[in-house]
Amino acid sequence: MWHKPWVKWLLVVLACGLIGAVAWPAQRWMKSTVHSQRVVHNSRLQPIIFIPGSSATQERFNSVIATLNKQTTGHSLLKVTVHPDGSLSESGAIAPHDDEPYIVVAFSDNRDGYTHIKQQAKWFNIAFKQLAATYHFNQFRGIGHSNGGLIFTLFLEKYLTADDATMTRLMTIGTPYNLEESNPLNRTQLLHDLVKGRAQLPKQLTVYAVAGTETYAGDGTVPLTSASAGKYIFQNQVRHYTQITVSGQDAGHSDLPENQQIIDYIKQDILTRPTRQSLRHP
Repeated sequence: MWHKPWVKWLLVVLACGLIGAVAWPAQRWMKSTVHSQRVVHNSRLQPIIFIPGSSATQERFNSVIATLNKQTTGHSLLKVTVHPDGSLSESGAIAPHDDEPYIVVAFSDNRDGYTHIKQQAKWFNIAFKQLAATYHFNQFRGIGHSNGGLIFTLFLEKYLTADDATMTRLMTIGTPYNLEESNPLNRTQLLHDLVKGRAQLPKQLTVYAVAGTETYAGDGTVPLTSASAGKYIFQNQVRHYTQITVSGQDAGHSDLPENQQIIDYIKQDILTRPTRQSLRHP
């Protein structure tokens, strides 16, 4: 008889089981969908991080960025200085809905020399983790002038993991991979260490190494052979490695970031937004 208590309990158990069988997969699907949406949302922000060379401050790229913003659709700018205690000072801001902002990371202790460059790479890692946690990005691109390119390279080899974020493109400008040494057969300790650690570089990375030639020997500060030594580090380790040499006007070491030819390379190879000219002429 259907009114017996055990029959009612059986029906309740069967109903609960049916609800659970439907609800559990639905809950898993919802969690998976929400997670996927978060990943897609976070991946929309792909900042371009600039690191200046030794003795330069967070203001180093002001002129470059102003020129880029005149020639492209514009990007917001956040400037960060990392202090020896790991604290950050910031100015500027990332604008809402800007998915390709510029972030300049400099160091209050910005001395030259391999020992200091290694320390600056550690400080950059501190700043990077804080920036990634604050702004929730999982992809980024980078531009390093002079020793800024060395800091990026050390960071990629020693600190960045797949769990942190993915670096998709890197442009180094006048970077002395073999310091002041002009003889490629005489490898400095820096170049030796970078070559030794190259297996840790991200395999999906595209690298552009830009060198200047104010004279046939180099840009007046960095020997051409030193700037070209990046091939021993990146070639056959990353997805693409391209070496570029510019000469003529603004090819001196300190002038390279403002060199219009290099700015054109940045627009072409680093940025994803269209230039103002391409907007006027589809």
